Amino acid sequence: MTLAIFDLDNTLLAGDSDHAWGDFLVEEGIVDAEEYRKANDRFYQEYLNGELDILHYLGFALRPLAQHSMDDLLAWRERFMAHKVEPMMQKKAFQLLDSHREQGHTLMIITATNRFVTEPIAQALGIDHLIATEPEIINGHYTGKVAGIPSFQDGKVTRLNEWLDAYGENLAGAWFYSDSHNDVPLLQQVENPVAVDPDPKLEALARENDWKVMSLRD
Repeated sequence: MTLAIFDLDNTLLAGDSDHAWGDFLVEEGIVDAEEYRKANDRFYQEYLNGELDILHYLGFALRPLAQHSMDDLLAWRERFMAHKVEPMMQKKAFQLLDSHREQGHTLMIITATNRFVTEPIAQALGIDHLIATEPEIINGHYTGKVAGIPSFQDGKVTRLNEWLDAYGENLAGAWFYSDSHNDVPLLQQVENPVAVDPDPKLEALARENDWKVMSLRD
């Protein structure tokens, strides 16, 4: 098995699905508009700066899942996919995925964004393997807490290694595509690291290490 691993937000997607979900909740009147938008924007900037406290952020991001019924959440997510995610889909991303399929590679998304938001996106991209931050569910309801280790920074390496152990696989010949310096720990683990529309910190590191740099923006 040769793995082709992809970050999701600002890599396969031309935007950030986690931040967009927060914007969607504000626009739909599901959360307090001023307070939630301000916090959502602040956390996103901390992420871009490499300063995000992931557990603090997840306490904020997962709270709306715990405050509403699963039926409502699923109905909202369907609208979110149509209005927010589909416009972020990129033709070149689909072409890149197809090129790896044609080589017989196993495709995977690994993302810090939670599974509730990202699972239908992975399905829309035709990717079966998804490692995402797992929101805790008890008796069919979200608790607002995290189950296990968030797949963020070094946590992506930990979660991927758990997956490899479970499947009896390894990273021989693996690819990893990402836009963010937050993903350097995993980029350093693979034979084929690729910086996709990278942020300035990642671009500088990629140039320094002769990693491939590419764009998927249409």
